[in-house]
Amino acid sequence: MIRIREIDHLVLRVRDLERMLRFYCDVLGCTVERRDDGLGLVQLRAGRSLIDLVTVEGELGRTGGAAPGATARNLDHFCVRIDPFDPGAIRTYLARQGVAAGELASRYGAEGAGPSLYLADPEGNTVELKGPPAAAGA
Repeated sequence: MIRIREIDHLVLRVRDLERMLRFYCDVLGCTVERRDDGLGLVQLRAGRSLIDLVTVEGELGRTGGAAPGATARNLDHFCVRIDPFDPGAIRTYLARQGVAAGELASRYGAEGAGPSLYLADPEGNTVELKGPPAAAGA
């Protein structure tokens, strides 16, 4: 039997690597863990998980077809659990970074239903920022 504990990593094919690095590192706080420019791969540490950025013109990225865009997405969205989750502080911070956050809503995730916000990275990928599950009966 296979028991999944958490998301290990996800891979995004990207057109503008430097712009995506600024977003994921400077705005969301990821750090570069490993880089293989020969493959066109940068692996970012995102808590206990990784977000891999693969350039569409690199060795790995060329195998994925058309570059991401309005009609060629590589992913619907991905969710990262954040702590602490203070919606007002998050919105203020994102606004200072020039990033708009969507509506605050309770959405179901790996730990149950709890607050979350959606935002878009520079290439249109949807990122969900998820807070803790709501207390039972709340």
